[in-house]
Amino acid sequence: MSELTFLKLGGSLITDKDKAHLALLPQIDMLLEQIKRYLDTHPTARLVLGHGSGSFGHQPAKRFDTRNGVRTDQEWLGFAEVWNEARALNQIVIERAHSHNLPVVSFPFSSSGICDHQRILLWKTSQIKSALLHGLLPVIYGDVAFDESLGGTIVSTEEQFDYLVQELHPKRILLAGIEPGVWKDFPKCKVLLPEMNREQYETLKKKLAGSASIDVTGGMSSKVETAFSMLAKEPGMKVQIFSAKAEDTLMKVLEGENVGTLIRV
Repeated sequence: MSELTFLKLGGSLITDKDKAHLALLPQIDMLLEQIKRYLDTHPTARLVLGHGSGSFGHQPAKRFDTRNGVRTDQEWLGFAEVWNEARALNQIVIERAHSHNLPVVSFPFSSSGICDHQRILLWKTSQIKSALLHGLLPVIYGDVAFDESLGGTIVSTEEQFDYLVQELHPKRILLAGIEPGVWKDFPKCKVLLPEMNREQYETLKKKLAGSASIDVTGGMSSKVETAFSMLAKEPGMKVQIFSAKAEDTLMKVLEGENVGTLIRV
């Protein structure tokens, strides 16, 4: 799949992360319209679409500390609540995508994968491969996961991308959110890094704090760490972190424009 791209629409981009259960429908429609336009004008392109859970999944996940394990009866009820919230946002995205005539099929990790100590141990991906082969648009999202050591946990979209890199070998991974990229002077946020390598990251690591909103999967620091993990598996790949809030920015990035921060090995 020479033109395969992984694209994540961050939870902060498609929901109000400070208000529970609030999807930003006009924003979602704007993004999906650009995806549809890109695929229509690039018929050989293939895309795996992912999205975060935003104000849907992160709120109960924080309350029950689901990421760090599920053991008690109350925590398992919380696990089910997080699952339901994440699924609810995915359903919104799927329904909006269908309204834009996108051939989406959802692949929730909770029904097909297993973790161990918060890391993906096994994931049956043959269905995703088949969907791509037949011109469909697979959709994944931040989800709960059964974990052999912790009982249960949460697996982010980036962590799922990290696993899928070695299965599908994409040419690029695009992480769209509300932050323009990686800030050199965080938290002042005046100087944006157009590119960043591992050495620069180690220097800036302590400044890459988690997001101001609730984010149980680690904010920007986690995104950058996972980006380097993905690049280690597929060194020739491109990883880009950018904001897709402005109209047509996503389309420009899909067509190859360098917006935001390019992560390099």
